[in-house]
Amino acid sequence: MEIYVEQVGDRWIFRSRRRRPEEWHVVENPPLEDWQQLLDAVERRIGRQLMKPIEAERLKKIIQSLS
Repeated sequence: MEIYVEQVGDRWIFRSRRRRPEEWHVVENPPLEDWQQLLDAVERRIGRQLMKPIEAERLKKIIQSLS
């Protein structure tokens, strides 16, 4: 399974597909593990100065509300 996450404004849209030729489907309620992996990826991008640190803070608030 592949997961793709797109940032639209202050929202994060998770999409998934099983194999390459299939279309992407929106994941309505992504599991906590997916959110944590996204946070890890965002923190790595912040370290390379590709994203602003505020994005990690926003994600942490979302993750806290899910826990």
